[in-house]
Amino acid sequence: MTGHGVSPNLALNQLVDERRANGESIVHLGFGEARLPVFAPLAERLASGAGRNAYGPVAGGLDVRRAVAGYFERRRLPTDPGHIVVAPGSKPLLMALQLAVPGDVLLPRPCWNTYAPQARLAGKRVYGVPVPGACGGVPGPAALRETIRDARRSGGDPRVIVLTLPDNPTGTLAPPSLVREICDIAEEEDLLIVSDEIYRDVVHDPSTPFLSPAETAPLRTVVTSGLSKSLALGGWRIGVARFPGGPRGEQIRDTVVSIASEVWSTLAGPMQEVAAYAFSEPPELRGHLAACARLHGAVARAVHTIMVDAGATCRPPTGAFYVYPDFEPLRAQLGRHGVRDSLSFQRHLLDRFGIAVLAGHLLDDDEKALRFKAATSMLYGSTPEQQTLALGSDDPVRLPHVAAQLSRIREAFSSLG
Repeated sequence: MTGHGVSPNLALNQLVDERRANGESIVHLGFGEARLPVFAPLAERLASGAGRNAYGPVAGGLDVRRAVAGYFERRRLPTDPGHIVVAPGSKPLLMALQLAVPGDVLLPRPCWNTYAPQARLAGKRVYGVPVPGACGGVPGPAALRETIRDARRSGGDPRVIVLTLPDNPTGTLAPPSLVREICDIAEEEDLLIVSDEIYRDVVHDPSTPFLSPAETAPLRTVVTSGLSKSLALGGWRIGVARFPGGPRGEQIRDTVVSIASEVWSTLAGPMQEVAAYAFSEPPELRGHLAACARLHGAVARAVHTIMVDAGATCRPPTGAFYVYPDFEPLRAQLGRHGVRDSLSFQRHLLDRFGIAVLAGHLLDDDEKALRFKAATSMLYGSTPEQQTLALGSDDPVRLPHVAAQLSRIREAFSSLG
C-alpha cells in the first residue's frame, strides 16, 4: 500500500477550491486539467447516446472499438478492433495493467503521480530512473540499464516500463532516436512497455516527429490514451487501450478484460457514443484539436519564458500543457525565505503569492530539489466565454484575462529573491 490520503494533485485541487471559497485569489497551476468548454458536437453525441443504457460488452461495443482502431491506423499502427479495450478513463486501464502483468515496474523520474501508487497497490516494487536532460517521459538509457542490473542484484524483478509521450510533468516529447533506444533495451531485457500517449494529440507543432514504441516494439507495447486532455473531457472519463497482437498481447488483453468485468463492467453507453465519434476524427473535430494544441503551446511557452527570466532552468515545452522549472540557481535567495525543498517551495508560492503548483517530490522527484510542475492549461479563463475567446485567438497570451494571469505570475517569480 502507499499510505493514506487522496492523490496529491486531486488533494491540491480540493485545497485550492476551499481557499477560493474563503475569498482568496489564487492562480491555479497545480492541476492538469484542460480548462476548455465542451466542443458542441461532442455534447450532441452524448445526448444522442442517452438511450444506450444497457451494459454491453466489457471491452466496448464494436462501433467504438472500430473507431479507436482507425485512430491508431492513421498513426502508423495497424490495429484490429479486437485489440482495443475502452474504459471509464485511462487511469483504471493503467491500474488493470499493473494487476494483469507480473513483475516490478520501471518509471521515469519525475513522472505522473499515479504510476507509482498504482504499482504499489498491485504489490510491486517501483524503480525510478532519472530522465535525460533534453526531455522527460522516458528514462535515460544508461541509467535504465544500471537500474535494471541493480534491481536484479537486490532481488527485484523489473518486467514493466512506463513511458509518457508527450510527458506529464515536463511538457516535452522524447525524440524518435531516444524512443528506439529505450525499445532496444526493452527487447534485450524482455520488458513490457506501457506507453501512455494521452497527450499525443497535444503536440504543439504538428510537424514534430512522433514515434510510438508500438511502432518499434509492436509485440511488447501496450498503448493507453483517452479524451481527457486533447478534448478537455476529464470529467466524462473516456479511456482506451491498444494491446499488441500475438499470444502474449492477447493474454494481457484477456486478463485486463477479466479485471474490468469485476471492477467497472463497461464504459457507459453514452460515453461510447462520444468516443466512437471522437476517435473517427471528422474534419470539424480535427480543426478543433489543432486549435486546442495551438492554445496549449502558446500559453505554455509564455509561462516557460517567465520561469527562465526569473532564473530557473527549464526544458522548453513541446507537448501537453506543463512546464517543469528548476530553481536551484536561486537556492540561496529562496533559503532566506525558509525554502529548503520542494514542499517548502510549494507552500511559499501559495502562501506568499497565491500561486498553486505541484511540488516535484509528489512526482517522485528528489524532495530536496527546488522543482515543481506548473499546469498552464488553467490560465485560459474562468468562464466558458473567456475560454472560447482564448481558443479562437491568434495571440491568446495578449487577451486581457490571460495577460492578467501571466502578469501576476511574472510579478511573483521576478520577486522570489
